Amino acid sequence: MTRSKLQNTLHDIIFGTESPLGKAFDISLIVAICVSVMAVILDSVNIFSERFDNLLFILEWSFTLLFTAEYIARLYCSPHPLLYARSFYGIVDALSIIPSYLTILFTGAQYFLIIRLLRVLRLFRILKLLRYSGDANILTRSMWQSRRKILIFLFVVMIFAVFFGSFMFLVEGPENGFSSIPESIYWAVVTITTVGYGDITPHSPVGKLLASLVMVLGYSIIAVPTGILTAELANEIRLDRSNRDCDHCGRSGHDSDALHCKFCGKHV
Repeated sequence: MTRSKLQNTLHDIIFGTESPLGKAFDISLIVAICVSVMAVILDSVNIFSERFDNLLFILEWSFTLLFTAEYIARLYCSPHPLLYARSFYGIVDALSIIPSYLTILFTGAQYFLIIRLLRVLRLFRILKLLRYSGDANILTRSMWQSRRKILIFLFVVMIFAVFFGSFMFLVEGPENGFSSIPESIYWAVVTITTVGYGDITPHSPVGKLLASLVMVLGYSIIAVPTGILTAELANEIRLDRSNRDCDHCGRSGHDSDALHCKFCGKHV
């Protein structure tokens, strides 16, 4: 089917980013998304929702109609509308406008309005943050390769938490806030992770000494998963560089920032 001139023009503006109109569209969309997300956030604060209820309502429906028109325009000018509708960003675009319409059809649907915060994910496409997906994949692979070591590490940490929590329960007891072993284990986890809420604190000298040991242990433990992940990350970066192939000769072993093949001299 032949595409109309309007479809091609809209496609260049909406999906293209190099033309002045395309850049202006992206900037306008970034502003609209940020303001709409901020409106959703402010609407959840009582003092703002009560004082600016009408303004937030008008803003919400203005952005809903704007994003609806944009979604329809994307479907209209896309070469493959169904593929776009089923894509990740197509689903995000739809979910960012559907909750507002559900409030008209169903009572109690206002609880789904929080889904509108998915609009912020659209910034990834506009700001072209997916260009860093290669680096993200390296990090993901590093975490996956180190999963067994990290799981063993977490298992050891939980053993420490159970041991120190149980010991603290015996030392302090319910009269000092350690009402049960699970409650004491909660204290141990909070202390080992160096969060330190302070809702439960030891009072006896022995309890304070034990707490000091757990705190020092917590700081020592932080370095373990960092070292595991760093080692795997360095390994994945090395493999990623060596696996880069030349399109001309097909040989690998190029650095990630290489512009020319070190074997045939062609542009990589």
